[in-house]
Amino acid sequence: MKTIGLLGGMSWESTLSYYKAINEGVKQALGGLHSAKICLYSVDFHEIEKLQHKGCWKETAYILSRAAQSVQAGGADFLLICTNTMHKVAEEVQSAISIPLIHIADATAEKLISEGIRQVGLLGTKFTMTQDFFKTRLSEKYGINVVIPDNHEQEIIHQVIYKELCLGKISDSSRQSYLQIIDNLHLKGAESAILGCTEIALLVKQQHTRIPLYDTMKIHADKAVELAIK
Repeated sequence: MKTIGLLGGMSWESTLSYYKAINEGVKQALGGLHSAKICLYSVDFHEIEKLQHKGCWKETAYILSRAAQSVQAGGADFLLICTNTMHKVAEEVQSAISIPLIHIADATAEKLISEGIRQVGLLGTKFTMTQDFFKTRLSEKYGINVVIPDNHEQEIIHQVIYKELCLGKISDSSRQSYLQIIDNLHLKGAESAILGCTEIALLVKQQHTRIPLYDTMKIHADKAVELAIK
């Protein structure tokens, strides 16, 4: 079994979901008392979040690159960044290490294409929804059309992520706001919705809507399991 490298702590709430999903996946695949071989480096999200909102992406890249080098030194065979937003600096992190970085957008796109989805709504931080590192990768590399919420809806999604979900707070009113936004994306032509922040699945689950949801955390974790045991 290969060792899975994880860059976590962004936030630790979703890193916990990664750890659980990966170990459950390995157990399901191999049975018995099998569990995943994992090398995890968890950063202080306070430092990262402040730099994100100041636009200091070069500094975040440096922090994650150093962390990635530690994960590689710990014996990881490949690396996952356990957050969508910080894939903005994925190229910088990959250039700092020699093991492969498994991009969350690539794993998500492969899943969408396998299920015939070509037009999808995207929920995430404002960075993920508005900047090119995620949605343009889907459109240019995989031919998937991405529909994003309007500016007001983006602000709602962003604030709930940072002020509630990253703090472990789950609110029924926030869930209803998200579900309305997902409905609006569907009305704009989205066949399904990407939960493009690794915390969103803590709030919104498939049982809450008839519109197909694609949880990037679970898709990313499943890809890690596939690579670790093949």
